[in-house]
Order: sequence, then C-alpha cells, then structure tokens
Amino acid sequence: MGLWELFLSAFISSTIAPGGSEAVLAYMASTGTYRIDQLLVAATVGNTLGAMTTWGLGMLAAKKYPLATLLSADKQKALATVKSKGIWVLFFSWLPIVGDALCFAGGWLKLPLLSAFLIIMLGKFCRYLVVAWLFI
Repeated sequence: MGLWELFLSAFISSTIAPGGSEAVLAYMASTGTYRIDQLLVAATVGNTLGAMTTWGLGMLAAKKYPLATLLSADKQKALATVKSKGIWVLFFSWLPIVGDALCFAGGWLKLPLLSAFLIIMLGKFCRYLVVAWLFI
C-alpha cells in the first residue's frame, strides 16, 4: 500500500462515503515503510480536501435550496451548532458522523474559505498525529 492509496482512502473517508483512513494510516505507520511525516501529509491533505468537497457541496446546496428546513435533521443540527459556536467548531470535522455535517454547514453558512480550510486541516492533522503516534 502506498501514499496515494492512503491519500485516496483519506479523501473518500472525508466525503459522503464512509471509510477507514485511520486504519490504513495505523497499518502503514506500524510497518515503518514510510516516514511518519509522509504519512501525515498524505492523510491530512486527502482528508482535508475531502472535507472541503463537502464544504463546497454545502455552499452549492445553500444556493439551490435556500431554506434550511429542507435539510436533513443532522444537517440542521450541525447548522445550528456552527452558527452558535462559530468557525472554530470546524476543528472537530474529524469526528465520525457529525464531522461531515459540520463541513457541510460551514459551506452552507459561507464561512470564510481560507479560515475554514486551515481550521479543518488543523483538526484532521491532530487526529492523524495521534493515530500515527499510537501505532509507531
């Protein structure tokens, strides 16, 4: 398994489709085939770009369906959370289930793209750093 496979696994894991990029990273970190910094970059970039894809879908959905009542219950809840807590809640976009909804909500609310990107990336990096550290 190579870095591109890790990148792809991380990207898919951060979009609508479920995935197991943490397991892939843990396996690759435990084998010692790649340097940890390479693994962290591949996983973080892939997962962040996947999250930003979901962010973009949220932005597009807001244009097409401007009424938040048309959203599913989990997306409505995420919207309320992001509205009340602010942009820094996107740090938790790495969480299972709610993370995708938070990214979607960030796009829906048209939060600043660069700030959202950096905060999401920081959260994703921290999560992968912990996973890699546990399996070195």
